[in-house]
This record gives sequence, structure tokens and C-alpha cells, in this order.
Amino acid sequence: MSAASAELAGRTFMVTGGNTGIGRATVAGLARRGGRVYVACRSQEKGRRAVADIVAATGNEAVAFLPLDLADLASVRRCAGEFLALGEPLHVLINNAGVGGQRGVTRDGFELAFGVNHLGHFALTTALLDRLAASAPARVVTVASDSHYQASGVDFGAVRRPTASITGMPEYAVSKLCNVLFSAELARRAGGQGITTYALHPGVVASDIWRRVPWPIRPLIKRRMISPEEGARTSLYCATSGSVAAASGRFYDNSREREPSQVATPDLARVLWEHSQTWVTA
Repeated sequence: MSAASAELAGRTFMVTGGNTGIGRATVAGLARRGGRVYVACRSQEKGRRAVADIVAATGNEAVAFLPLDLADLASVRRCAGEFLALGEPLHVLINNAGVGGQRGVTRDGFELAFGVNHLGHFALTTALLDRLAASAPARVVTVASDSHYQASGVDFGAVRRPTASITGMPEYAVSKLCNVLFSAELARRAGGQGITTYALHPGVVASDIWRRVPWPIRPLIKRRMISPEEGARTSLYCATSGSVAAASGRFYDNSREREPSQVATPDLARVLWEHSQTWVTA
């Protein structure tokens, strides 16, 4: 590997949903700069194919696959356990995977967007916190969305039921608010351990997150979207930039800090954490 591509040598990253869209572009960006990257995703076939393609494109062979289904808390625990068993450091966890415009419930009975976008990532992050702390300085980067501004709060009863709306988009907004709240509360709880946290809006990206939106609508909503490579820029910035090393718990858009929703209060963040902790340990 050339000196020009060794910027992140010795640093280990995990990217959820790293087989497609923003996640794949993020993995490629990290690998191109010499990082060791774990691609955590549900499909073994797609995950291993993405790994092979990224290795071929970047020349970095330190890219590997980990099985992870965020809609199944048992799978989340297995993924964390499999990584921990490797005995490797973890310098940056990028909670990137997500679903949007879908309806249903997770294997554990949570509203689909909440269960995948927030609770699965909460379970993964908390299972890996000790390893992150041991690898400090470490970062947790969570891909949220400016959709979180549309959420008026978190109905802790509704997140335990199937998706109520026809489009799934109100629930998506709630799940993205939860991403912002989680990142802020994690900053408060883990700051003394050398872990900094970042939530971000990647831009409106033409990624596979919209794959189940009905066909007549899907091309229309994707028409003005940016590419996954453009969408990965703020993730890469939060994961690697020295300029945000001293910041934590903030929200970013276009690689700049932005004020989150007024609904994203410390009190709501604390309550969300307490509920989430109870649910993932039940």
C-alpha cells in the first residue's frame, strides 16, 4: 500500500449496511485511505461480493464481512460477539444501515423503522462500548437524517406496534430523531471513556434504502437525490476529521455542525436510552 493511501493505517472501522449505497461508498473511502474495515450487513452473498469488489477497487485487502441483521436483536448480539472474539481494536463504529418507506415489525416485535434504524444500532453500539473505550480515542458515527425535524416526539407505545402509517415515513422520521437523541445521550454517558459521537444528515441520497417504495413513486423521489459517494462525505468527515475530534454529541449536515430539532432534548434522550436499554436486555 502506498504512503498516499496509508492515512488510516492501524485504524479499525465497522460500517453497518456497508454492502450498498452510502455504506458501501463509506467503506470504499475508508479502505482507499488504508483503514481496516468490517462490512456488517444481513446478506452474506451481497456482503462478501461488496468486500471483494472494494478490495479489487482499492487494493486494500483489510476489508472483511460480518453477518448482521438489525431487525433481529439475537443477530445483533451474535455480530458483536463475533467481532469481540477477534480481539481487535475498534476505533470507529459507523451506524449507517437503515430502512425507509417500509412497514412492518422486527423479529422482536418493534415497529420496523424504529427497530432497525435505532434499536438494532443501540444494541450493537452498547455491546461494543467496552472495546471502543479500550481503543480510545474512538468514535461512534450515526447516520440520521434531516427528516428528524418532522418528528414531534417519540411515542413509546407506538414503537412497540406495527407501522401505523401507509407510507412509513412518519415512523422513519421518529427513528431518525431517535438517532440524534441516541448520539447526544451516548456523548454524555461515554465522554469520559474517550469516545466521541456524531449524528449526521447525509443529504437526500439515491440509495437502496428506498428500494421498497412503490415503483411509480420511487423514480420521482430519487430524481433530485445525490449519489451515494456524495452522501458518504459527511460520514467520512465525522469518522476521520481531526477538526471534530474534540466535539461530541453534535449533529452535522454537509460536513458542518447544524442545530438539531428542538424536540431533541436531553430529557427525551435520557428516557429513550432507558427504554432502549430495558428492551435490548429483556
